[in-house]
Amino acid sequence: MRIALLTYRGNMFCGGQGIYAAYLAHEWRKAGHDVHVIAGPPLPELEPGIPLHVIPNLNVFGVEHPEWARREDPFSLLSPLSLWELGVSRFGVFPEMQTFSLRLLMRWKRLQEQHRFDIVFDNQSLAWGLLGIRAAGTPVVSVIHHPLHIDREADYAIDPSLTKKIKRTLYFPLFMQQRVAPRLDRIVTVSEASRSEIERYFGIPEKEVRVVHNGTDADFFRPMEVPKEADLLFIGRTEDRKKGVGSLLEAMTLLPDTTLKIVDGRIPDDGLVMRYLRRHDLGERVILRREMLTKEELVVQYSTARAVVVPSFFEGFGFPASEAMACGLPVIANHAGALPEVVGTDGRAGRLVPPRDPAALAAAIRDVLASPEHTAELGRNARERVLKLFSWERAASELVGVFQETLDAAHGRSRAA
Repeated sequence: MRIALLTYRGNMFCGGQGIYAAYLAHEWRKAGHDVHVIAGPPLPELEPGIPLHVIPNLNVFGVEHPEWARREDPFSLLSPLSLWELGVSRFGVFPEMQTFSLRLLMRWKRLQEQHRFDIVFDNQSLAWGLLGIRAAGTPVVSVIHHPLHIDREADYAIDPSLTKKIKRTLYFPLFMQQRVAPRLDRIVTVSEASRSEIERYFGIPEKEVRVVHNGTDADFFRPMEVPKEADLLFIGRTEDRKKGVGSLLEAMTLLPDTTLKIVDGRIPDDGLVMRYLRRHDLGERVILRREMLTKEELVVQYSTARAVVVPSFFEGFGFPASEAMACGLPVIANHAGALPEVVGTDGRAGRLVPPRDPAALAAAIRDVLASPEHTAELGRNARERVLKLFSWERAASELVGVFQETLDAAHGRSRAA
């Protein structure tokens, strides 16, 4: 099958979407499919043999004047789409999904003539240009990892002021995604939890959305013999309010003999973490890793702790949980989003607690860390669960099945017409 895999931001450090695209491209190529990645910057790191088509991006969002004008070709700002991108970004609109899809649409005829793609797989841009690609005759399937409405509501919960609500409403392209998603050929998602939320926010019935769980590279993410530096580990964007780091730091005030390491290369000096550390005098028991890590450095970090905490209020899947489990660590997580699907509800691989309950989180941490033998047993069970349920080979194969069903349906409509 000839697959065009779209990802408006392709780098693996941009979050789960970059990891998702890189691993699927690898598995499809290994299975003999002709996969091309079409991506915007920052670009993915693909294995040799996978073609990469770059869709440029001005990257002006959040950049103040005169920095946004300092570029090798300042005249690139003068095209109509670039001027629109620059203009709306001054009002707090995040334009990358729209501009990626529209720039791709302008190149699509030439790309399709050269490569004759059977299917387009969109990595949750859900943008206007996809409708043009579909109208030109190529079926479009999109993955929704989770509706962005959840991110907006998490921000509202932290700061419900009218000013904040206006800013976050402008930032998220929800109107566009709500109009585009139901008009595509097929929607897939990565968990039962996300499927339920897709029906809630997009009006697409659950029965029409296929769940294909993410994989985890258990050959790469594996237990390593390195010195332990902390009891607990948190990996993720601490300024993303739905990640729940505030609840974790509240729980730490109830655990005077427990140490925590936070790995996030983007911790601001005036951000949530630093304010909590100053307020609760946790500095000596919280280790911060504030630099960006390579994949190789990241896998080492997992093994420097005894357990991982994922206190998110929602996860469409939850890579930090599955990666930690593959590394042989138990996970203490909120009973929220897809985390029960990843960690399991039987207590064999970790513990689930009610969201926004620091006392319950602290109690679960005490339980998991009760003895080295108990912690190690939970960690072994966690790795076994990942090996059994979450492989990228399986995810890629199931998605190809969805693509084939989509193509068969499209051919059926053509014959009927």
